[in-house]
Amino acid sequence: MRYLIIFTLLALFSCTACAGGQLRSLPDPAQDIPLAKTSARQTAVFAGGCFWGVQLVFQHVQGVVSATSGYAGGNADTAHYKIVSTGTTGHAESVQVVYDPSKVSYGQLLKIYFAVAHNPTELNRQGPDSGTQYRSEIFTTDAEQQHIAQAYIAQLDAAHVYPERIVTRVAALPGFYPAEAYHQNFATLHPYYPYIYINDRPKLEHLKEQFPQWYK
Repeated sequence: MRYLIIFTLLALFSCTACAGGQLRSLPDPAQDIPLAKTSARQTAVFAGGCFWGVQLVFQHVQGVVSATSGYAGGNADTAHYKIVSTGTTGHAESVQVVYDPSKVSYGQLLKIYFAVAHNPTELNRQGPDSGTQYRSEIFTTDAEQQHIAQAYIAQLDAAHVYPERIVTRVAALPGFYPAEAYHQNFATLHPYYPYIYINDRPKLEHLKEQFPQWYK
């Protein structure tokens, strides 16, 4: 009975990746980088709440070579979970996505990020988690990524895909610092951990349902 109560309470305060708990159909980015003829690895960094769920989503995207949980937005000396959790370091829980640009484009990764990885209309929080460390932010590695990300946010806002304005920030990546080993692959290793089962497993189901062509 105690565990049933815990699951019920978590369900009341949890949310899916989609704003308002609804699956939303997003347009393709009007501006994107065409699929490359080379498979030379590229990197993208996304923050969208607890990194467990964001990592889980991108680990199941075709063309993604690796997804690593970590911290971005602050300094190296404060890139530690207990300090980041205070919300005073400037870091956001983030995921570094290494991908094959001949199989998936940066714009397609953005579409998945906005559609299923998190709710881009929640300011400094995500579901049951609150604080600047759980903010929605895209950390870009060059001017081209920055331009595409900003253009896509403007495109989604203009299309009124969400009932509220997107609050996702776009900033140049100052550095990415991998999280502690026990955070890596947490959702995969602990699929029935209450937080994962309620908050993050639905994201994976939404990925499979909305983007079967990219699901692996």
